[in-house]
Amino acid sequence: MGVPEDRQPSALPGLPELRSHAPRPARGRDRPERGYGVTAQAPRRRLTVAPDRRSRLVPVPDTLFCYGTLQFDAVLEALLGRIPSHTPASAPGWRAAALEGLVYPGLVASAVGNAAEGVLLTDLSNEDWKILDVFEDTRYDLREVTLSTGQRCWAYIWAGEEVRPKNWDAAEFQDMHLQEYAARCARIGPRLIAGLPKGK
Repeated sequence: MGVPEDRQPSALPGLPELRSHAPRPARGRDRPERGYGVTAQAPRRRLTVAPDRRSRLVPVPDTLFCYGTLQFDAVLEALLGRIPSHTPASAPGWRAAALEGLVYPGLVASAVGNAAEGVLLTDLSNEDWKILDVFEDTRYDLREVTLSTGQRCWAYIWAGEEVRPKNWDAAEFQDMHLQEYAARCARIGPRLIAGLPKGK
């Protein structure tokens, strides 16, 4: 269980468009073309987790903090074919920021006293990790964070642009976008489970 040692950065093909804001002009070859934040061209260089990184962490985190779309059971089941065990969690010093033109958030550092709310996935298999890493946008870095309980875990940190001052609204996403977002995830989930490219 945990982050496989052979995990490598992955690029994502696109998902159909669903924007929560009006699109902005493209600003380079890595600009996401669709509201689900896919990279149509060559991906940016992502943080690579060294094979021995987890062995240097005490305690070793085998869990994933999810603060955005992955905290919804419908999305997890669509991608993984099951709903992993999870518990409520919060990460002090971070916030789930709304991203310009995108329906999902990015975890970014925040002022002292703030905390990102979400869930902690606690029983991910190696295959689950591979699927989620392919699914995540190439502008996320997999890094260690510390929860309010003091527990260490992994989280996908936003390393791109488009960060808005306001926080992402999970309730708004659930009401306005979850059904369609989960349906798109269900279409690509079987491909990811089979180890195939994401496709369109």
